[in-house]
Amino acid sequence: MDEKKFLAEQFEANRPRLRAVAYRMLGSTAEVDDAVQEAWLRLGRTDTAAVDNLGGWLTTVVARICLDMLRSRKSRREEPIGPHVPEPVTENPSERETEMADSVGAALLVVLETLAPAERLAFVLHDMFAVPFQEIAPIVGRTPAAARQLASRARRRVQGAQRLGSLPVIRGAAAVAESFKGRAQAARPALVDGGIGVAVIFGGALRVVLRVTISGDRIAAIDATADAAAIETLDVEVLDRT
Repeated sequence: MDEKKFLAEQFEANRPRLRAVAYRMLGSTAEVDDAVQEAWLRLGRTDTAAVDNLGGWLTTVVARICLDMLRSRKSRREEPIGPHVPEPVTENPSERETEMADSVGAALLVVLETLAPAERLAFVLHDMFAVPFQEIAPIVGRTPAAARQLASRARRRVQGAQRLGSLPVIRGAAAVAESFKGRAQAARPALVDGGIGVAVIFGGALRVVLRVTISGDRIAAIDATADAAAIETLDVEVLDRT
């Protein structure tokens, strides 16, 4: 079989795993596509003759790419005020995207966003994909023992946040409003590209934008972004509270 065809088939066979790793690392389907595409490009530039486990090699490559993307994302924030908001799947998600999002859960993604990039990588690869610390260590530039500590710290934070999942379900508009009363002092009603939305402002700067989709008399979807570059592309008009 032609080598290029063989590598393409092997890459496609590993694509679901690579996307799963990238989604848990990045929490953004758009960035997942970018990371997986970059892994494919790197595969094409690499002599794989000495690679014994191509699947493991690809996992390592996509993990390195995601780590670089996370570090770049954090370095772009001049005044960090909180975690990056994980992006929901697209308005008309594919079955693959839906399954990927459902398998992780938004709550876990939010917790993962609070971790340092190296902690997140160590936790995701070891606890979710059973990658040994000996293989994780060179990715984060640490010893295996130090990589173990990274995963341990991340694990404690994730476990500490799990109690949130046991809170009772709140039903009804009045109950939900009462629960969140006082928690959204920085949120302002806004028009987002002409539609209903919310702008979250800290320190005089626009930090998070939520776009609300209404269907009939109900909220059908809420899309949130905290990415500065994405926010700059939106037409946001903050409204007076009155």
